[in-house]
Amino acid sequence: MKKVSISLLFTTIAFIGFTQTRLSKSDMVVLDNKALVVTKNKIAQGDKDMMLAYESLIKQCDKSMSFGPFSVMDKKDFPPSGNKHDYMSLAPYWWPDPSTKNGLPYIRKDGEVNPEVGNYPDKENMPRVCEKVYEFSLAFYLSGNEKYAKKAKELVRTWFIDTATKMNPNVNFGQAVKGVVEGRGEGLIDTRHFIFLLDGVQLLNKSKTWTKNDNNELKIWFTAYYDWLDNSKIGKDEKKAANNHGVWYDAQALAITNFLENTEESKKIINRALGRLNDQMDAKGAFPLELGRTNSLHYSVFILNAFECIAQLSDNINVDFRATKLNNGMSFKNAYDFVLPYLMEEKTWTWPTLNHFDVGDAYPLLLSASKHLQCVSCVPYMNKKSPDYSKMIIKLL
Repeated sequence: MKKVSISLLFTTIAFIGFTQTRLSKSDMVVLDNKALVVTKNKIAQGDKDMMLAYESLIKQCDKSMSFGPFSVMDKKDFPPSGNKHDYMSLAPYWWPDPSTKNGLPYIRKDGEVNPEVGNYPDKENMPRVCEKVYEFSLAFYLSGNEKYAKKAKELVRTWFIDTATKMNPNVNFGQAVKGVVEGRGEGLIDTRHFIFLLDGVQLLNKSKTWTKNDNNELKIWFTAYYDWLDNSKIGKDEKKAANNHGVWYDAQALAITNFLENTEESKKIINRALGRLNDQMDAKGAFPLELGRTNSLHYSVFILNAFECIAQLSDNINVDFRATKLNNGMSFKNAYDFVLPYLMEEKTWTWPTLNHFDVGDAYPLLLSASKHLQCVSCVPYMNKKSPDYSKMIIKLL
């Protein structure tokens, strides 16, 4: 097998994650902008290894041309504001109280999902829109075919811009519990998918379809949303979260300020995220608050994925998050040093694991470790665990 070109792998495998197997059920890889240019050049030259991945992407996008568009107006029920333009999701494990006439306040049934959640599909539709915008934007960037940019634009404008369908720039009613709370800071974990939508949108800048006016209108929306995120009570509550929620808050905030080209604010967010890493990671490189969860390996990977997004977003504005030494003398690398032996099955995970851990959740970390930590066993491990998926990877080497 020929020598690995990790810089190309890390970028191109991002879109294979969407067209073949998700890099993670819940999270994706932030694009490496510099490597993506190299990838595009390779495809333009007809590189055989790249063409297989490229053709897979195009095939998937062609199949998805009838996708959506979706909007917050698709809800069956209204949020407390009475305005369907407001995003809303219900906390899934809360049900009407049968002992009260109106069912309020809702009561918790852990592990049992209230089917009423389906009346508020914003939580399901928004990530799908973000994923498809990423996918179509990438297809446009690599092919130059405006039909993919047109589809991406349709999805973006419907969700964020067009007056009749756009989402109001707030998440006041995320993870609501009826009769208890109209919205919670925890609801902001839903909007981490904006990170990947903005990754895609920024690939549309050379499109004739995606105009300067479209881009400016989206910037206006995200300027208002960032103001809400930074200053609302719900936003401030989530910003103070001491576990993965706070890290994902910083990741989406950083994606937004990068998109808005507010480098000064981006650097403040990066410094705040470094403070979280310093405070939340112990001397072993583990995250005790995540180890205490019933699915501790999943959440240990989940928080590390959030930090990985921050690291790549930092790289994209030439700030080296990975190499920065923390106040305690440690660095981001220590978090990888702790978890990689468990992901590679060199050690047995001894913390709570209520549900089976899906190795796909760890792919973004394994790919990053290949690129930044020279992990020579990461790709072979994926080959062993997911042969069909890894065959596609190997053809990109």
